[in-house]
Amino acid sequence: MENKKTGFEEVEALLQDIGTKIEELIEKGKEAGGEAKDDIEKKIKDLKEKRTTLEEEFQKGKEKVQKLYEEKKEEMEPNLSASIEHFKEGFKEFMEGVRKLLGK
Repeated sequence: MENKKTGFEEVEALLQDIGTKIEELIEKGKEAGGEAKDDIEKKIKDLKEKRTTLEEEFQKGKEKVQKLYEEKKEEMEPNLSASIEHFKEGFKEFMEGVRKLLGK
């Protein structure tokens, strides 16, 4: 079965891909000459700055989501534990009813 990527994993992969593309541009920029080289270097610098900004914003968002998840998890844990116990008791009652029906 194929593993699905989370949204965070997809964004991280995208950021890595951007980094790879920047490195490719750097290599092409080394081969270029004159005005083209200056233009390429300027674009590379801009892309690196934007990538850094994207990574920082992504990290902030990821931290916020994780914090919210942990808060909600702690808030819901007692309810989930109680629900599990109720489910177990209900299942036991159901199985007891099935046994009585089959025993008659």
